[in-house]
Amino acid sequence: MSDQSPREEDRPVAVETTSDMLRVTLADGRIIATPLNWYPRLANATPEQRAVFELSRGGVHWPDLDEDLSVAGMLRGNRPAQPHHTSTETHV
Repeated sequence: MSDQSPREEDRPVAVETTSDMLRVTLADGRIIATPLNWYPRLANATPEQRAVFELSRGGVHWPDLDEDLSVAGMLRGNRPAQPHHTSTETHV
């Protein structure tokens, strides 16, 4: 079943961002580290904006950035969907 509740050991307990990495520490001590550029909203935010986050049993929420990341998705290596931009250029 894919809608299972998150496991206690997968609960995030700490978040750290640097200029190029996101690290989420889980309750059992594991650390998920991913490139910050996987998450454009976080990558384009100021350090002060990235410092304002909320931990839940299943993930991390940055209210000022409207960004939510699930631990399950991060463990699977899922990147958030990127918006599609329409190009006005014509290719010859």
